[in-house]
Amino acid sequence: MSKKPLVHIRETVIDDLSYIPIWLKQPNVLNGFPMSDDREIQDSVALWKQYILLNCSITALYKKIPCGCANLYIQTIEKLRHQCLFVILVDEKYRGMGIGTLLIQGMKKRAREKFGIELLHLEVYENNRAIRLYERMGFVEYGRHPKYLKEADGTYYDKILMQQSLV
Repeated sequence: MSKKPLVHIRETVIDDLSYIPIWLKQPNVLNGFPMSDDREIQDSVALWKQYILLNCSITALYKKIPCGCANLYIQTIEKLRHQCLFVILVDEKYRGMGIGTLLIQGMKKRAREKFGIELLHLEVYENNRAIRLYERMGFVEYGRHPKYLKEADGTYYDKILMQQSLV
C-alpha cells in the first residue's frame, strides 16, 4: 500500500480565497507584493476570484490544508493569448518544502495544455527571495523597471521582469 503525498495540487475553489489575505498580511510575504493595506489586499482577492472562475488558478494543499496558490492572468485579446503573466503565493510557514516548485510546475503544465500559452512571465521585486526559485525553474530576467515600488519608508525597489518559453 503506497502512502499519499503530503502535498496535493488542485484547482483553486472560492473557499480558498479566505487564505489569500492571511498570507498577504504575513510580513515577509507582503514585502514581495505591491499591496500595502486591507483595501488593496481585498482588491487583489477580488481580482484573484475572477481568475478562479476561469479555472486559471491552482492551490497547494499540505495535509489537506491550503498552503499556497498560483494564478494565470489569461489574456482575452487574441493577439496576446500566446503569453501570460502569473503570480504565486506561499504561506511563510510552508516555505522551503518544495511547494513553490510544485505550484510553478502545475502552472506551466496548465498554461501549456489548457490555455496554449507559449510564453509565461512574471514580475518580482528585487528584494524577493523567490528570485532564486524562479531562476532554478528556468525563468530568465529580460528587463527591469527601476524604482518601480516605493515603500512607506521611502525605500525603492526595482521590478524585475522574468520569462520562460513553454514551446
